[in-house]
Amino acid sequence: MITIDGSLFEGGGQMARTALALSTVLQKPFMMHSIRKGRPEPGLKSQHLEGIYALKRFCNAQAEGAELGSTELTYTPGNPQAGAYSIDIGTAGSITLLMQSLLLPALFSGKRCTFTITGGTDVAWAPPFDYFRSVFLPHISPYATFECKLIERGYYPKGQGKMEISIAPKFTKEELLAGKAPRFSLESRGELLQIKGISHASLELASANVAERQAEAVRRALSKLKIPLDIRNEYRKAASPGSGITLWARFGEQGEIDTKEILLGADALGERGKKAEEVGKEAANLLLSELSSDGCVDARLADQLIPFLALFGGAYRASSVTEHAKANLHVCEQFLGKRIEIEGTLFKSSGFH
Repeated sequence: MITIDGSLFEGGGQMARTALALSTVLQKPFMMHSIRKGRPEPGLKSQHLEGIYALKRFCNAQAEGAELGSTELTYTPGNPQAGAYSIDIGTAGSITLLMQSLLLPALFSGKRCTFTITGGTDVAWAPPFDYFRSVFLPHISPYATFECKLIERGYYPKGQGKMEISIAPKFTKEELLAGKAPRFSLESRGELLQIKGISHASLELASANVAERQAEAVRRALSKLKIPLDIRNEYRKAASPGSGITLWARFGEQGEIDTKEILLGADALGERGKKAEEVGKEAANLLLSELSSDGCVDARLADQLIPFLALFGGAYRASSVTEHAKANLHVCEQFLGKRIEIEGTLFKSSGFH
């Protein structure tokens, strides 16, 4: 039984999500204690529990301690079963964070899996939906074909957003574990070609032109780059008012179709009392910070890709190394041994095979 101290590093729910994913893929049970010990409200929250409940259905797993506020969890996985699953977090808990426990096991299921998830699509301390779809998924597209659709936006506090994702693996579990899948190769990024984005807000904020103002603030802040900007404005009916903007920078070689696309992402959320212009400027400044590095993946993506790198091998250069990344590395080492080395901001792995 693998034992993990959930209070190490930043002590967040990331360690539990990564442990659940790797445990399911590798069929290794684990016990985690001191879960989210350093948080104002320690222990498992709704989004963590729904991930566990989903895995119990998805792979006939067993879990002890899967209760709200629990600081200890013992998890024994079963084999993932392809199919269609519906999940309701019941709060504005992040849909994209919940997917961090499900997506990797789905790649190893061998057949198409579909998840329809209700919760928060654009909430604090989590990747927004547009980042998940337009930055994260393209980086793991060598391993599966994804169809990802936003049905409703879900902002804090009510959530009630909805996303549907279909995952069709391109390799069998045996092929993935034998090293037959492509390795990461993201060490140089080429020329900045374009910045794309989606500026969104709930329908009641349309009269205040919130989405347009967020986008215009980005255009002003990034005008000095003198490269094409493509930012789409979007309004949708939502259970709670809210707004946000996600940006991603595309790198490659002019005039060439680059199938190994380099994407750096950034985002910001609106909140009560925060001007739309401030939201746009925040996202733009975060992207400028990423662009000032030589990274091929942004700091948050570097963290999210660690379990995939540990299993599939290769290398990618990040803009920086975060505490989240260190926490993920620690969890991976408990299941796989030391598979990843970091040289400066270069993450390297020989893979699992």
